Amino acid sequence: MKREVIYGVRPVVEALRSKRREVYEVLDASGNGTVVSGAGRRGVPLKKADRRTLDELTRGGLHQGVAARVAPYPYSGLAEILAQENPLVLVLDGVTDPQNLGAVLRAADGAGVGGVVVPKDRAAGVTAAVVKASAGASEHVRVARETNLRRALEEMKGAGFWAYAAEAGGTIYTEQDLGGPVALVLGSEGSGVRRLVRAACDGSVSIPMLGAVESLNVSAAAAVLLYEARRQRGWP
Repeated sequence: MKREVIYGVRPVVEALRSKRREVYEVLDASGNGTVVSGAGRRGVPLKKADRRTLDELTRGGLHQGVAARVAPYPYSGLAEILAQENPLVLVLDGVTDPQNLGAVLRAADGAGVGGVVVPKDRAAGVTAAVVKASAGASEHVRVARETNLRRALEEMKGAGFWAYAAEAGGTIYTEQDLGGPVALVLGSEGSGVRRLVRAACDGSVSIPMLGAVESLNVSAAAAVLLYEARRQRGWP
């Protein structure tokens, strides 16, 4: 089976904790106690390595003295995401920056989403850089890759979802009912939600901007909307 390398203390620790994908070995130049104990509990070989070796292995990534050889990221199917009770789903239309995707996944994990749906083409997938940017949250979030987002949204609506695109001019997000099965659709920072994807939505929501900048970064917008949906559903 193809193997990948992830790096950074939190990404490796969370990969060990989540047990969603195989961790074959941990390479350590840090002596970090959490990493050492996590590998021990999981029964994963821990090998000492020098930082130069890790620099080469991670191609200059900010590894913090820790890396791991792992199985490829375990993408979920859309059906698995939709099968959850009263699910909250985030749909990303064309987010290409790994840092943005990682930050979105971190917010999604914090808000307890049922899953995140991304396109298979012309969008970032869950790479080592995304895992690092998410601080390992990617290892706990279900992510589905779909060929056609409009078709995926139609499938969600057939399953009882309401879909809302995030865009200027929509209903103010605090005034929209986000308490049931909901799919929140966010587009790329450059072009927003594409027309055909927007046409599959039931409406739109907006976040008021009181300053000079017209919009939030996609990860910040995702966090605002997801936590409002969570608030409407009650805590936790």
